[in-house]
Amino acid sequence: MSELVTGEAVALELRPARLPSRALAVLLDLVVAVAVYVAVTIAIVVSTASLDEAAQTALSIATFVLVLVGGPIAVETLSHGRSLGKMACGLRVVRDDGGPIRFRHALVRGLIGVIEILMTFGVVACIASFVSARGRRLGDVFAGTLVVRERIPVARTGFVPPPPPWLAGRFSGLDLSAVPDGLWLAVRQYLTRMQQLDPQVGWSMAERLASDLAERTGVPVPQGVPPGAYLAAVVHERQSREARRAFGSGPASSTAPAAEAAPVTEAAPAADAASAAEMPSAAGAASGAYGPPVVPHGAAVESSGGARPEQSQEVRAGDRPGTGFVPPA
Repeated sequence: MSELVTGEAVALELRPARLPSRALAVLLDLVVAVAVYVAVTIAIVVSTASLDEAAQTALSIATFVLVLVGGPIAVETLSHGRSLGKMACGLRVVRDDGGPIRFRHALVRGLIGVIEILMTFGVVACIASFVSARGRRLGDVFAGTLVVRERIPVARTGFVPPPPPWLAGRFSGLDLSAVPDGLWLAVRQYLTRMQQLDPQVGWSMAERLASDLAERTGVPVPQGVPPGAYLAAVVHERQSREARRAFGSGPASSTAPAAEAAPVTEAAPAADAASAAEMPSAAGAASGAYGPPVVPHGAAVESSGGARPEQSQEVRAGDRPGTGFVPPA
């Protein structure tokens, strides 16, 4: 990776293209350019057969310059650094600051490319690419450009592996409130990249992070638990708590709907009816004031002298808070 700093002081991490991919892209461009040059030359020779030899020579030179020199310049300018060969190989020409190239950049690259690619059969370009730390040829050096790779293999970064099954739920009682965000970030970065680290280095990092995490939680790492598995289990526990808190599926929130959904029978105790009558209504609690007392349906049925069950169901289905009034049978 090559770090470039833009004019806005933003660091860009780009992967410069190396010699094999660049050589393949140039070869494809040359094949297309030579094919176009041969076709145009044949058409000009056929159409200018009546001209003298000097005119035909001038047309041949003009065709060479326009097709083999002006063609690549025009293509890179219009496509912002992506010729046919570069598109096939997943490459792009950019400026040193990571921005798209313009006509002057393509012009300098094209003119110098005639010397180091066409006239020397690519020998100068290969030597310059080997010498340069970022694989730049002379045209890139004088134009202030860089050829980078656009298609990069996608790595599984950002994926935290799940803990072993035998550690699921083992750390549900840990107090994670004292763990700082910086330590969580370091643990997550280690877990997402531990497959790319040297085994010995990864083990030492896991031990250090596990000791820091155990010091913050106040509970030592259990014996026989690898540090990497311990970190994955604790991170999984934190994610589970955040998910329960965000989606309301925790233990505290799961009991409330069950209590509300419990059916009210006519045999409810009088003490429960009296305590429910003193509770504020839901609408009044939302507005900051208390509403009229809510009389439970069981008490209303008892006071109505044997109301029918379907009437109590209608009262329970209402959206407004109960007033204690039940329509006559």
